[in-house]
Amino acid sequence: MSRVRQQLHRASTLSRRASTGALALTLVGAALATASCSSKSATPAPEVPQLTLEQLRDPEECARCHAEHYASWSLGMHAFAADDPLFLAANARGQRETKGALGVFCVRCHAPVAVALGLTTDGLNLASLPKATKGITCYACHSVDRVDAAHDAALHYASDGVLRAGIADPAPGAAHASAYSPLHDREQLDSAKLCGSCHDVQNANAVPLARTYAEWQGSIFAHDTPTTKLTCAACHMPGHDGPVASTAGAPTRRVHDHSVPGVDLFPASAPAASQQRAAVQAALDPALSTKLCVQGQKVTVTLDDAFAGHAFPSGAAYHRRAWVELVAARAGADVWSMGQVPDDQAAIATLGDDTWLLADRLKDASGAPVEQLWTAASYTSNVLLPAVTNDKTDPRWYHAMVRDVTVPVPFDRVSMRVRIRAVDYDFVDDLIASGDLPAAQRSLVTTLTLGSSVHVWTTAIGVGCAP
Repeated sequence: MSRVRQQLHRASTLSRRASTGALALTLVGAALATASCSSKSATPAPEVPQLTLEQLRDPEECARCHAEHYASWSLGMHAFAADDPLFLAANARGQRETKGALGVFCVRCHAPVAVALGLTTDGLNLASLPKATKGITCYACHSVDRVDAAHDAALHYASDGVLRAGIADPAPGAAHASAYSPLHDREQLDSAKLCGSCHDVQNANAVPLARTYAEWQGSIFAHDTPTTKLTCAACHMPGHDGPVASTAGAPTRRVHDHSVPGVDLFPASAPAASQQRAAVQAALDPALSTKLCVQGQKVTVTLDDAFAGHAFPSGAAYHRRAWVELVAARAGADVWSMGQVPDDQAAIATLGDDTWLLADRLKDASGAPVEQLWTAASYTSNVLLPAVTNDKTDPRWYHAMVRDVTVPVPFDRVSMRVRIRAVDYDFVDDLIASGDLPAAQRSLVTTLTLGSSVHVWTTAIGVGCAP
């Protein structure tokens, strides 16, 4: 199998696994649609009442006809964006420390409808705003008719009552006007612009804090080549065939999962936390191609970001922490380890600036490390880069990170895994110390393991690589 085909195979595997939870949401979604559009009679009413702009902005109204979409959206961080305690704490601190100069910098992505309607200028009043105006809602995405820049939520929201999607022939008789948009069609490269506008972030010092869209643009997947083209939604919004609305006679379309699993998680106490975590785990498991090989005392580890359309980790990589853990044992007892991080400690505190601590580090104007993004004047980065070419003659074709480690003591078994935290204790503890986050919220830090990174070598394998 060629390298590109391997990439596409793994990307499709990610999509299938991430969709497992979404396929089970149909019954849940049906229960949420308390007033389904196709309710009492198989014969549709001659005219469907048109929703007002206020109604179109309310996800609860959307659930009446799009129950499955609503159910899966409810299981994702988009629905939770304006309620995330880490966002609220960081924004509150940023407004205080900048004396309000931070403005809508954070909230324009976390509550774009509230910003667009002029309901908030700093996000400090989100608790008092209507629920329908908070988070990345249905309207926040489907009313966008233009993307004006590649970063910082430069989205234009149409106020014409038209909701846009990737359906080229919208069915008539809906409760709202509909239109096709390449920005919402996951088969079109332009659809990445819609995601990218919020997933590329620059602060007031022009520091590129989040670069997911730019990373994708530089990858092999951002070209209009049938064998390699993959958009954000192609991986993060898998689907299945079915009616997209519950109106009578609705045609069969592609129903996309709107939970958009990535790496961030709900608090463990949230009602749907276990379902969301399962979706995130399924998305992460095949993210990397990894290898563990042993020859004598030498252990060789390979990490290859061949299947993601962006770097690993990506997004808020200044808060993310990923690292390799190796443990050597002899006669059933551990004799050596590398990368073992206690569950209650920051990875940076244990590993320092270890070569294989995959993360960004923010620096202030003096070059000192900082945790809060508004203070960053520069950054350093040590992340895995995505595939950029399938031309084996191109020096960029092989981009894997390889590390040899000599184990100083005899061993007969070596285990490996890659661990990741969406946020780590250094960021969380900084917010606790400033008084912006309750100490109990330290439990928000969760460590996950990538399924594809788990390998075990034993002497029975001999010189070579673990399965």
